[in-house]
Amino acid sequence: MDSTTNLPVAVIGAGPVGLAAAAHLLERGLEPLVFEAETTAGAAIEQWRHIRLFSPWRFNLDAAALRLLESAGWEAPRPTALPYGGELVDNYLAPLAALPQIASRLQTGARVIAVTRQGLDKTHSRNRDTTPFTVRVERSSGETRDHTVSGVIDASGTWSRRNPLGTSGLPAVGEDAAADRISAPLPDVTGRDRASFARRRVLVVGAGHSAANTLISLADLAREEPDTRILWAVRGASADKAYGGGDADGLPARGQLGARVRRLVEAGKIELHTSFGISSLKNLDSHVLVEAVDGRTLDADVVVPCTGFRPDLDILRELRLDLDPAVEAPVGLGPLIDPEFHSCGTVPPHGAKLLAHPDKDFYIVGMKSYGRAPTFLLATGYEQVRSVVAALAGDQEAADTVQLELPETGVCSTDAGTSCDVPAQAGPAAAAAEETGGCCTTPEPILVGFPTGLAHGRSGIN
Repeated sequence: MDSTTNLPVAVIGAGPVGLAAAAHLLERGLEPLVFEAETTAGAAIEQWRHIRLFSPWRFNLDAAALRLLESAGWEAPRPTALPYGGELVDNYLAPLAALPQIASRLQTGARVIAVTRQGLDKTHSRNRDTTPFTVRVERSSGETRDHTVSGVIDASGTWSRRNPLGTSGLPAVGEDAAADRISAPLPDVTGRDRASFARRRVLVVGAGHSAANTLISLADLAREEPDTRILWAVRGASADKAYGGGDADGLPARGQLGARVRRLVEAGKIELHTSFGISSLKNLDSHVLVEAVDGRTLDADVVVPCTGFRPDLDILRELRLDLDPAVEAPVGLGPLIDPEFHSCGTVPPHGAKLLAHPDKDFYIVGMKSYGRAPTFLLATGYEQVRSVVAALAGDQEAADTVQLELPETGVCSTDAGTSCDVPAQAGPAAAAAEETGGCCTTPEPILVGFPTGLAHGRSGIN
């Protein structure tokens, strides 16, 4: 970035990685301008505040953000404790966003709808690297305004763009029309959203970790509300992917959760339908009719889409991007994070060099940088933005020196379709771990859920 410019650096998204980027920019003497589409920081995490992370606090706090908070008298949580999503927002992101240094540079209700080079569409090359960016922002008031910035860090995540229920990457026929019968990806079925699921026919779609956690929560609900019926549809010929290795699983907690789901299926508490690729949804007056490619049908009152997420690239159409054709991550990063071969612990540390695109001084960071791969960790995102901001500040040596120390089995978290840090419904064993101060860096984690970090981690997409 031209060091003589006085223009700010745009940060898209006020989640953990976006706010960390702002903190690093301030430390480097650069001016951040943070755009958040929702009304508060951490709005996506707020949607799953009832979920407990498997990664302890020490892996979920950014160093530059900590320095800002501690200078204001903030007290850090116990580093080995396992936060709920709500605690991550209430005890970290909200205080960080409220600091004067951040609050004065944070614009909420400001949705970025396009990024381009000022006066240049993507076909024009002359002076492109030295031309500022234009960030077009639509405000909740209805006003649309263009902002001129020297660089752009897109930390907008993937929460707003779930994968469709249909096969071949496309929505099922009638999926949009049945939207009122489709829940959020991580519903709080035993708490906030209980009324939408109790005594209903619930169809969970997906064979990943979020599906397993949702099924277990529904089974807990069904014990109190016996008329609740649980249906489970997977595209594969079996549910072995969700069951894991049971007692032989190299990660005991994953085996425990998988074994519990298997027992619920075998006991008839969950009605499993395999080889069920969804072709259409028909929204009827009383329910939705879900039809498979082979003609089988299921009646459901509500459908839970545990199908993973994908990045929203529409706002970047006028930029020159270099994306991996499979996972839609930066081309150099794609092979390192492909969920066919990698899980959180096997992804090497990486920074500005691998995250760069043909349009100089533009970077995608955080969960969105992983495209369709679900193996992202917050700790990885924090190292990304440290390196990216160093590059924007002209400190290439710091930008190229990337380090990230994780346990040999990775940070014990689960894939709930958003990242490896987003997790499983907390259970008694998880609560016990909190009381004892334990975390999943121990050889035998006692948490109930899907720890990750070994080779051949798999996507949560069925």
